[in-house]
Amino acid sequence: MSAEAAASEFKFCPVCAAPLVLRADDDAGKLRPACPHGHWTHWDNPLPVLAAIVELDGRILLARNAAWSEGKFALITGFMERDETPEQGIARELKEETDLDAGEITLVGVYEFMRKNELIIAYHVKASGVVRLSPELLEYRLVEPADLLPWRAGTGYAVADWMRLRGLAVTFVDTLGAAPTLQSAQ
Repeated sequence: MSAEAAASEFKFCPVCAAPLVLRADDDAGKLRPACPHGHWTHWDNPLPVLAAIVELDGRILLARNAAWSEGKFALITGFMERDETPEQGIARELKEETDLDAGEITLVGVYEFMRKNELIIAYHVKASGVVRLSPELLEYRLVEPADLLPWRAGTGYAVADWMRLRGLAVTFVDTLGAAPTLQSAQ
Protein backbone atom coordinates (compact mmCIF):
# COMPACT_ATOMS: atom_id res chain seq x y z
CA MET A 1 0.00 0.00 0.00
CA SER A 2 1.38 3.39 -0.89
CA ALA A 3 1.73 6.21 1.64
CA GLU A 4 -1.11 7.97 -0.14
CA ALA A 5 -3.40 4.96 0.22
CA ALA A 6 -2.44 4.54 3.87
CA ALA A 7 -3.02 8.24 4.45
CA SER A 8 -6.54 7.90 3.10
CA GLU A 9 -7.25 5.02 5.52
CA PHE A 10 -5.89 6.71 8.62
CA LYS A 11 -6.78 10.34 9.19
CA PHE A 12 -6.10 10.94 12.91
CA CYS A 13 -3.60 9.88 15.55
CA PRO A 14 -5.09 7.10 17.75
CA VAL A 15 -3.30 8.60 20.79
CA CYS A 16 -4.08 12.34 20.61
CA ALA A 17 -6.53 12.63 17.66
CA ALA A 18 -4.33 15.14 15.80
CA PRO A 19 -4.66 15.03 12.00
CA LEU A 20 -1.92 12.83 10.54
CA VAL A 21 0.78 14.17 8.26
CA LEU A 22 3.02 12.35 5.79
CA ARG A 23 6.51 12.17 7.26
CA ALA A 24 9.75 10.37 6.43
CA ASP A 25 10.53 8.51 9.65
CA ASP A 26 13.56 6.49 8.60
CA ASP A 27 16.79 6.72 6.61
CA ALA A 28 15.07 5.38 3.49
CA GLY A 29 12.93 8.52 3.31
CA LYS A 30 9.70 6.53 2.88
CA LEU A 31 6.68 8.70 3.61
CA ARG A 32 4.35 7.36 6.26
CA PRO A 33 1.21 8.72 7.94
CA ALA A 34 2.35 9.98 11.34
CA CYS A 35 1.26 12.08 14.27
CA PRO A 36 2.76 15.58 14.00
CA HIS A 37 3.49 15.38 17.76
CA GLY A 38 5.37 12.07 17.48
CA HIS A 39 2.82 9.85 19.26
CA TRP A 40 2.19 7.36 16.47
CA THR A 41 3.39 6.26 13.02
CA HIS A 42 1.59 3.92 10.65
CA TRP A 43 4.42 1.63 9.56
CA ASP A 44 2.14 -0.52 7.36
CA ASN A 45 4.12 -3.68 8.10
CA PRO A 46 3.02 -6.92 6.42
CA LEU A 47 0.52 -9.07 8.31
CA PRO A 48 1.52 -12.64 9.18
CA VAL A 49 -0.85 -15.11 7.54
CA LEU A 50 -0.82 -18.83 8.25
CA ALA A 51 -1.41 -21.42 5.53
CA ALA A 52 -1.88 -25.18 5.77
CA ILE A 53 -1.19 -27.85 3.20
CA VAL A 54 -3.66 -30.18 4.88
CA GLU A 55 -3.06 -33.88 4.38
CA LEU A 56 -6.08 -36.04 5.15
CA ASP A 57 -5.86 -39.78 4.48
CA GLY A 58 -2.95 -39.26 2.07
CA ARG A 59 -4.68 -36.57 -0.02
CA ILE A 60 -4.45 -32.79 0.12
CA LEU A 61 -7.49 -30.73 1.07
CA LEU A 62 -8.19 -27.60 -1.00
CA ALA A 63 -11.16 -25.39 -0.16
CA ARG A 64 -13.22 -22.71 -1.90
CA ASN A 65 -13.84 -19.54 0.06
CA ALA A 66 -17.42 -18.24 0.00
CA ALA A 67 -16.18 -15.00 -1.57
CA TRP A 68 -14.48 -16.75 -4.52
CA SER A 69 -15.92 -17.68 -7.89
CA GLU A 70 -16.70 -21.28 -8.72
CA GLY A 71 -13.69 -23.46 -9.51
CA LYS A 72 -11.17 -21.61 -7.32
CA PHE A 73 -9.68 -23.71 -4.56
CA ALA A 74 -6.70 -23.05 -2.31
CA LEU A 75 -5.14 -23.86 1.05
CA ILE A 76 -6.66 -23.27 4.45
CA THR A 77 -5.40 -19.88 5.63
CA GLY A 78 -5.96 -17.41 8.42
CA PHE A 79 -4.44 -14.73 10.59
CA MET A 80 -2.44 -15.35 13.73
CA GLU A 81 -3.98 -14.14 16.94
CA ARG A 82 -2.30 -12.54 19.92
CA ASP A 83 -0.67 -14.96 22.36
CA GLU A 84 -0.50 -17.96 20.02
CA THR A 85 2.40 -19.55 18.20
CA PRO A 86 2.13 -20.00 14.43
CA GLU A 87 1.65 -23.74 15.00
CA GLN A 88 -1.17 -23.12 17.48
CA GLY A 89 -2.68 -20.63 15.04
CA ILE A 90 -2.74 -22.99 12.07
CA ALA A 91 -4.21 -25.77 14.24
CA ARG A 92 -6.93 -23.34 15.41
CA GLU A 93 -7.68 -22.14 11.85
CA LEU A 94 -7.90 -25.74 10.62
CA LYS A 95 -10.35 -26.61 13.40
CA GLU A 96 -12.45 -23.45 12.87
CA GLU A 97 -12.68 -23.80 9.09
CA THR A 98 -12.88 -27.59 8.61
CA ASP A 99 -13.44 -29.15 12.07
CA LEU A 100 -10.33 -31.29 11.44
CA ASP A 101 -7.77 -31.93 14.15
CA ALA A 102 -4.14 -31.06 13.46
CA GLY A 103 -1.64 -33.80 14.13
CA GLU A 104 1.92 -33.38 12.93
CA ILE A 105 2.66 -29.77 11.90
CA THR A 106 5.81 -29.10 9.84
CA LEU A 107 7.04 -25.77 8.50
CA VAL A 108 7.22 -25.67 4.68
CA GLY A 109 8.45 -22.09 4.30
CA VAL A 110 7.77 -18.37 4.43
CA TYR A 111 6.44 -16.56 1.34
CA GLU A 112 5.75 -12.98 0.33
CA PHE A 113 2.32 -11.90 -0.84
CA MET A 114 2.98 -8.26 -1.58
CA ARG A 115 -0.31 -7.66 -3.38
CA LYS A 116 -2.10 -7.95 -0.01
CA ASN A 117 0.85 -6.80 2.16
CA GLU A 118 1.06 -10.22 3.82
CA LEU A 119 3.80 -12.62 4.83
CA ILE A 120 2.65 -16.23 4.52
CA ILE A 121 3.95 -18.85 6.95
CA ALA A 122 3.09 -22.19 5.36
CA TYR A 123 2.87 -25.56 7.09
CA HIS A 124 2.21 -29.15 6.11
CA VAL A 125 -0.44 -30.43 8.53
CA LYS A 126 -1.38 -34.07 8.88
CA ALA A 127 -5.02 -33.92 9.92
CA SER A 128 -7.66 -36.33 11.16
CA GLY A 129 -11.42 -36.27 11.55
CA VAL A 130 -14.41 -35.59 9.33
CA VAL A 131 -14.54 -32.41 7.24
CA ARG A 132 -17.32 -30.03 8.32
CA LEU A 133 -16.87 -26.68 6.61
CA SER A 134 -17.45 -23.37 8.35
CA PRO A 135 -19.76 -20.84 6.64
CA GLU A 136 -16.56 -19.15 5.39
CA LEU A 137 -15.98 -22.07 3.00
CA LEU A 138 -18.41 -23.42 0.38
CA GLU A 139 -16.81 -26.67 -0.74
CA TYR A 140 -13.62 -28.69 -0.65
CA ARG A 141 -11.69 -31.17 -2.72
CA LEU A 142 -9.27 -33.89 -1.74
CA VAL A 143 -6.47 -34.16 -4.28
CA GLU A 144 -3.75 -36.74 -4.73
CA PRO A 145 -0.42 -35.00 -4.07
CA ALA A 146 0.90 -35.82 -7.57
CA ASP A 147 -2.20 -34.18 -9.12
CA LEU A 148 -1.72 -30.81 -7.41
CA LEU A 149 -1.21 -27.88 -9.78
CA PRO A 150 0.30 -24.95 -7.85
CA TRP A 151 -0.66 -21.38 -8.78
CA ARG A 152 1.77 -18.50 -9.25
CA ALA A 153 1.09 -16.61 -6.02
CA GLY A 154 1.94 -16.86 -2.30
CA THR A 155 0.45 -20.18 -1.16
CA GLY A 156 0.93 -21.73 -4.60
CA TYR A 157 4.69 -21.43 -4.15
CA ALA A 158 4.35 -23.22 -0.81
CA VAL A 159 2.51 -26.09 -2.54
CA ALA A 160 5.27 -26.27 -5.18
CA ASP A 161 8.02 -26.38 -2.54
CA TRP A 162 6.15 -29.08 -0.60
CA MET A 163 5.76 -31.13 -3.78
CA ARG A 164 9.46 -30.77 -4.66
CA LEU A 165 10.43 -31.97 -1.17
CA ARG A 166 8.52 -35.17 -1.97
CA GLY A 167 10.09 -35.60 -5.40
CA LEU A 168 6.85 -34.74 -7.21
CA ALA A 169 6.79 -32.97 -10.56
CA VAL A 170 5.60 -29.37 -10.36
CA THR A 171 3.48 -27.79 -13.10
CA PHE A 172 2.24 -24.28 -12.40
CA VAL A 173 -1.14 -22.95 -13.54
CA ASP A 174 -2.11 -19.31 -13.81
CA THR A 175 -5.47 -19.59 -12.04
CA LEU A 176 -5.87 -20.32 -8.34
CA GLY A 177 -6.82 -23.95 -7.83
CA ALA A 178 -7.57 -24.59 -11.51
CA ALA A 179 -6.96 -28.21 -12.34
CA PRO A 180 -8.87 -30.60 -14.57
CA THR A 181 -7.76 -33.58 -12.43
CA LEU A 182 -9.30 -32.34 -9.18
CA GLN A 183 -12.14 -34.48 -7.88
CA SER A 184 -14.76 -33.11 -5.54
CA ALA A 185 -14.89 -34.75 -2.13
CA GLN A 186 -18.53 -33.90 -1.63
